[in-house]
Amino acid sequence: MAPKSFDKDFKLEAVNLVVNQKRPVTAVAKELGIHENTLYKWINQVSDRKEDAFPGSGNLSPEEAEMRRLKRKIADLEEENEILKKATAYFAKHQK
Repeated sequence: MAPKSFDKDFKLEAVNLVVNQKRPVTAVAKELGIHENTLYKWINQVSDRKEDAFPGSGNLSPEEAEMRRLKRKIADLEEENEILKKATAYFAKHQK
């Protein structure tokens, strides 16, 4: 059985019911047909990321996208460094 998928608006409204309307998590979770832990996770995501919470399937948060970009750049630079080391060794060997 595949897990249910909820859109960003649904999650934000569920969080709003708990945070702004001061309704108990257990009551909101039961009313919406979700597990309490799921709702707690959504609340934490909203409090941590604010408007960047719930980027959607296949989308990355700005921090994750930047981290991925920087890791890719590091890998490229390391590869270029290795090529330069090999070229230096080659030319040093064949300069005589």
